[in-house]
Amino acid sequence: MKRPIPFPFTAVALSIAPWLPSAVSAAPEELQLKPAFIHASPLSGTPTRMTTPAEVISAEQLASQGRSTLGETIEHLPGVRGSSFGAGASRPVIRGMDGARVKVLSDGIDVLDASTLSADHAVTTEPLLLQQIEVLKGPATLLYGGGAVGGVVNLLDRKIPTRLPDDGHEVQLGWQGNTVANESTFMAGATLGLGSLALRAEGLKRNADAYRLAGHEDGSRSRRQTGSYNDTDTVSLGMSWISDKGYTGLAYTRQSNVYGLLAHEHGHCHTHGQGAGLHWHCGSHGHGHGHDHDHDHGVPYIDMLQKRWDFRSEYSDPFAGFSNIKLRLGHSDYQHAEIEEGSVGTRFDSRSTDARLELTHEPVWGWRGVLGGQTLRRDFEATGEEAYVPQTLTRNHALFLLEEYQHGNWRYELGLRHEWQDIAVKSQQKDRNHAGTSLSLGTVWQFWPDYQVTASVSRSQRLPVAEELYAFGPHAASRTVEIGNDRLKKETSHNLDLGLHKTQGRVTFDLSLFQNRINDYIHGADTGERPGSDYRVIEYRQQNALFRGAEAQASYHFSNGLTAGVFGDHVRGKLRNGKGNLARIPAERLGVRAEYGFTDQLDGSFSFYRVMRQTQIADYESKTSGYNMLNASLAYNGQYHDTGYTLYLRGDNLLNIKAREHTSFIKDQVQLPGRNLTLGLKLSF
Repeated sequence: MKRPIPFPFTAVALSIAPWLPSAVSAAPEELQLKPAFIHASPLSGTPTRMTTPAEVISAEQLASQGRSTLGETIEHLPGVRGSSFGAGASRPVIRGMDGARVKVLSDGIDVLDASTLSADHAVTTEPLLLQQIEVLKGPATLLYGGGAVGGVVNLLDRKIPTRLPDDGHEVQLGWQGNTVANESTFMAGATLGLGSLALRAEGLKRNADAYRLAGHEDGSRSRRQTGSYNDTDTVSLGMSWISDKGYTGLAYTRQSNVYGLLAHEHGHCHTHGQGAGLHWHCGSHGHGHGHDHDHDHGVPYIDMLQKRWDFRSEYSDPFAGFSNIKLRLGHSDYQHAEIEEGSVGTRFDSRSTDARLELTHEPVWGWRGVLGGQTLRRDFEATGEEAYVPQTLTRNHALFLLEEYQHGNWRYELGLRHEWQDIAVKSQQKDRNHAGTSLSLGTVWQFWPDYQVTASVSRSQRLPVAEELYAFGPHAASRTVEIGNDRLKKETSHNLDLGLHKTQGRVTFDLSLFQNRINDYIHGADTGERPGSDYRVIEYRQQNALFRGAEAQASYHFSNGLTAGVFGDHVRGKLRNGKGNLARIPAERLGVRAEYGFTDQLDGSFSFYRVMRQTQIADYESKTSGYNMLNASLAYNGQYHDTGYTLYLRGDNLLNIKAREHTSFIKDQVQLPGRNLTLGLKLSF
């Protein structure tokens, strides 16, 4: 028998009722909110000037709200979810799109990992060391590639200093621990100024056990999710030469991560027949990895290592006619091994280089713009029993131009990008060459003080990636046999994005509506074939698709430091012409949240939301139950002599609800963590 669950608005009304009498009194409309600066959009500057929706998570928010994975850290934003592959891997899902359609950047260039290849591969970033996270929703194809149809997540770090520390040095220290996984995380960073030279060192170490599951209705004791442990070590060393007009810097980062593979089911897979009569059969390895095992007793895991170099340079007024020049270059040597019973089953190696140049020109007939180029080279190889993608060498080159024009209360934006890609494969399959052109037109109209309408139309082309073209074989982590198609062609999307926003005053809100019609949409379709050992056969196909959705959030800023608001999102992804729904599309979400400044030093927040039941499912996909989620936090910011500190306490899933995320490949086998309390301390001096 199911327990009754209170409706979200009932819970929130009761929670904020004690604050309302004093909060409602005296609410002058002169309140001004400070907008954040978005570095991923060199022309727009702030979200209020952008033609498509954008969100910023600041350093102050990350200090107390950062999680161990990127997906978990940003999934509270409207239109954003996590791919939920356990404690070690959760990639952003934006507007129902994931993988290569959501580009994750490190200060404007690719993170250069293997996270787009499969949902069980971690994004090589550490949210607790970041300075800012920027989320651009909708096509961000003009600056960052035709593949970014879902959006872009830009990660800003401190490893290359861009300014000299005020007192000649800056130090950050921190620790946090939680109850759900007995996590303990230490972090430290220091910047030293020596004349015009700035030196930076930072690092993090995390140890977390398998997380506890939510309590069960029959009263049985809490269990742990097998394989959900996560051990991480990150070290960065950087330096930069800083002048009045800019900086040039270099950094080296080494990140290692060992985390369990949830719901992993090893099967010996082989084919029989040929041509149209080809079938797969996967036999059990002799045992599964259910809940009775601990990660010290044979549960498969990933052992990941990335060594990365970053070069960054940026200067204002470099030469006549240009106001800014920015150069980014990253080189990564990435590898990870999928290990079972002490031996390496599969090994992935990727050596990648990404370089990007941006030039911002002065206004010409009123038009100000950015032009530039980008080049990426990725040498990828998988070896071992589950090497389902052959060795490939991918080269991608692009030129882009983005222009803006301001006329009264109207701001116009035009963009063009063209890219070329060739993939050389070291097998009997054919090399593939593609080219694509993306165009966009957008406008922002401030039709009343603090009110604005945004509109954007774009045509973008995404080129197929290596795994979509050449995959052939079993992948135990997702329990799939994946079959690529080397005849895939580029996909073309036509996107419309409309928004209504109020940016200042006691009431603020953002409403966005979007539609994306994609011709020749590439997706991994479940064929319905079940070769055994709970495996599914997935074929990469091209069909016309349609994505539609809405995102909304509204807040009231009371006079006593209380901000209360509502938020929600909806997305529907389906194949056109009645050919069914797409898989792993997030269910609707509706919630409320509040923030309150109890004193100048003590702040509190909570959110309560409902994720609806997902019944719009693809062929052979199961429905996912809805769930309620209650989160809350307290943070105390203080000063002791020259040392600033933040002490925070955060509670997640406080109702201890059993929940599964429809965006996850393994949602039928894996639950989200149960009730969790996190305690942390950050120091800066």
